[in-house]
Amino acid sequence: MCGIVGYIGTKNCTPLIVNALKRLEYRGYDSAGVAVISHNQLQVQKKAGKVAELVAIVDSHPIVGTVGIGHTRWATHGAPTDINAHPHMDQQRRFALIHNGIVENYMTIKHRLEREGRTFTSQTDSEVLVQLISLLYDKVHDFETAVRLGLKEVEGAYGIAIICADEPDKLIAARKGSPLVIGIGEDEFIVASDASAIVSHTRQVVYLEDGEIAVLTRTGFTTKTIDDVPVTKEVEEITFDIEQLEKGGFPHFMLKEIHQQPETIRDAMRGRLLPAEGTARLGGLDSVKDRLRQAKRIVFTACGTSWHAALVGEYMLEHYAHVPVEVEYASEFRYRNPVLSEEDVVFVLSQSGETADTLAALREAKRQGALGLGIVNVVGSSIARETDAGVYIHAGAEIGVASTKAFTGQLTMLALITLMIARMKNLSVIEGQRIVEGLQLLPELSKRILSNTQNVEKIAEQFKDARNFLYLGRGYNFPVALEGALKLKEISYIHAEGYPAAEMKHGPIALIDENMPVVVVVPQDDIREKVMSNIEEVRARGGRIIAVATEGDTDIHRLAEHVITIPQTIPMLTPILSVIPLHLLAYYIAVARGCNVDQPRNLAKSVTVE
Repeated sequence: MCGIVGYIGTKNCTPLIVNALKRLEYRGYDSAGVAVISHNQLQVQKKAGKVAELVAIVDSHPIVGTVGIGHTRWATHGAPTDINAHPHMDQQRRFALIHNGIVENYMTIKHRLEREGRTFTSQTDSEVLVQLISLLYDKVHDFETAVRLGLKEVEGAYGIAIICADEPDKLIAARKGSPLVIGIGEDEFIVASDASAIVSHTRQVVYLEDGEIAVLTRTGFTTKTIDDVPVTKEVEEITFDIEQLEKGGFPHFMLKEIHQQPETIRDAMRGRLLPAEGTARLGGLDSVKDRLRQAKRIVFTACGTSWHAALVGEYMLEHYAHVPVEVEYASEFRYRNPVLSEEDVVFVLSQSGETADTLAALREAKRQGALGLGIVNVVGSSIARETDAGVYIHAGAEIGVASTKAFTGQLTMLALITLMIARMKNLSVIEGQRIVEGLQLLPELSKRILSNTQNVEKIAEQFKDARNFLYLGRGYNFPVALEGALKLKEISYIHAEGYPAAEMKHGPIALIDENMPVVVVVPQDDIREKVMSNIEEVRARGGRIIAVATEGDTDIHRLAEHVITIPQTIPMLTPILSVIPLHLLAYYIAVARGCNVDQPRNLAKSVTVE
């Protein structure tokens, strides 16, 4: 991974491809490159570092052509160097290929190619694939056939775009486990790993499915399977606007997306609440309501931030719907032979809808007969298309690598799902109406938090040089502690751990001294006094306490060095509010440390490899 762009049409493609790569920078990457067919020859420029460094090279050595490919790489095989950057060429410089994913059997193929006399310049699995296609081309003398036959030998995942100087009027793309979308313009086509690279040119797109290959010319395209079976594709429309890909006056996308949360929380609920009935209507789950009501067990599976949201969902559903819930790391789920049945419901959570481990977990759940449901943000994504049913959170394009508004959107959606299932089972209309009222207040309550960020910014400045942080919470806010610690790690590179507050004395308390900031989420709820006791334990050992507490809580100031307040709400909805100050704290600490907030090192927005 990370970003793929390909163009065939009538325009000079180099500036178009470079601008599209800029749109994909948010996904995280370590090198960039382009390859263009110019006068029936391949011209390649690539460079470790940011797209700006590639732009400087292309500006000084312009490449002109109407067919080309470009890539931003997130290193898997081989260090982020100029040589390992994409595109990769074959030995004869006839083919140029860009590739997302991992060729798991690349070493076997490489040894075979070396015996055939092929030499390699990079450490990548991607160069092995283009060399294999080149070798097959020598035998079959047809670009499309060589690509198909090459991909049939590949074990693992790929999203590729490839061009051939011998057949300069074609661009071929193929997908297995790594997303690809084709934009349809007038006498031009654009292939990309993300619709954000396409939306400024066209809104008409088709999505490739696993095992499909597309052959693009200037006048049209055909799709088929790698087994040469024709496939008919439906044209879909991109639903987001180009404005969503701009910073809108904010210094970083992350800060913009934190401040969008009142709007995105409202959008997640829009048209879905039924106040009089004290329930929620989720059209995407209408067809499976009976299965949800009768489910013996609900399993959530996800990665990273989405896993933290799922943990909150577990608390919600078990408390209100009285149904057993398990939360699984998607990366572990399918490898431990999970026990599932047709009476189980498996929800998969993913902002991008393309997370490789989560998609694999979904497929395993469906293989075992469980009902596979999705909670995703990106319309038309792989998970959205493969689930039996599901819901979108409607948070809009999230550009910052560290997820913020998608997390609160997921929490809002989990609250709606909980409300719907609980009302179908045993929750009274009065209690349902109380939850609906709490949900309706969330946009304004979150806006109140965001109207006064100066306090958080001052705290961040004071603790920006800390080497370690500990985050504590209990009940609904234990997952919030995990999420706060993750955000700090992701964007400021400070080591942080999230813990259940009561578990602190079973290990982490040994770390606490006057140099250890301890962030404690302590709202006014049934277990507040227990958390206050945990704060006393931290204070007794010299820990520096930053508390996230409910407005009006005067007692917390006696124990905490710093207090960030949030409005009162019902316990199940508290995480939607309590996480916002933690996102802000991570953001301001990262800015104070001079970190690249939107593109933190080593991270990618959508992890499409295992």
